[in-house]
Amino acid sequence: MNANCDGDTVYGIPNGGNTPGILINKNVWAEAGITEYPTTPEEFVEDLQLIKDNTDAIPLYTNFADGWPLGQWTGYIGIPSNADPDYAENIMPHKQNPFAKPDDGMYGPYALFYMLYEPVARGLVEEDPASTDWESSKARIGSGEIATMVLQSWAINQCKDLAEDPDAIDYIPMPITVNGVQALLVNSNYCYGINNQSSADNQLASMVYVKWLIEESPIMADEGNIPERKDQPVPDSLANFDGLEMMTNAKEVEPGLKNEVANESEVLTDANVAKVVEGALSGTPFDDIMNEWNERWTEAQEYVGVEITE
Repeated sequence: MNANCDGDTVYGIPNGGNTPGILINKNVWAEAGITEYPTTPEEFVEDLQLIKDNTDAIPLYTNFADGWPLGQWTGYIGIPSNADPDYAENIMPHKQNPFAKPDDGMYGPYALFYMLYEPVARGLVEEDPASTDWESSKARIGSGEIATMVLQSWAINQCKDLAEDPDAIDYIPMPITVNGVQALLVNSNYCYGINNQSSADNQLASMVYVKWLIEESPIMADEGNIPERKDQPVPDSLANFDGLEMMTNAKEVEPGLKNEVANESEVLTDANVAKVVEGALSGTPFDDIMNEWNERWTEAQEYVGVEITE
């Protein structure tokens, strides 16, 4: 994992890392008759249908009411849905209609948000999304009331800590395959930094403390993070990611451009992702939602003044 740095200057060392995936109760999935985890969006929806048909669990819990969990979905744009380190920061800002369905497969942002829309449209989520509750959901997935939640790997240990059966909690890769590749994105967590304006004694003490945190403390294991040190093992909770191609996002060619376009379009906000759920509930066709997002993205690109490519 990389530190937060620019060239040879290091500004912070991450407190481990996490990866985007899907949190499941593996006992419920097994009860539904699922013997292999999905690798495509279509298989994911089919598995949720099996869970509804064969168990009493909620197949997919959206955590709609709290809002911020829906924002987790935007973190899967890029490597988890495109298997391309350059996509999120360097390709998407210039791409024409990034939310359109690709001609050569089911991947990218279109496939990602289909995995949210389609389960809602088919009734494979909680009965009333407006009544969801984040705090109680962490225990309910452990009890088997909930089968699936889309959250990054930081959530694994939080749910295990509240589970009736911690071993029932499992974590699987985002089921999107691009040209035969399922990719694993490693994101750095918050970074440790030391104030260079503090006294020399405090700086030395801080460096010793950070060294202990990184090398000896149990914090990585306690929080289920991917260790900062390459010689330390990846948590057992990520065993289903073995064999995936590990990638990290490429350095931005034009720093801040993706955020500038995204902020102007307001497409990737928590509130806008919530409209996918609202649209599925109201019967708005999925392609209509994606077409609107493309229009707003194009308007933002033109406003910011970026070159739009095919």
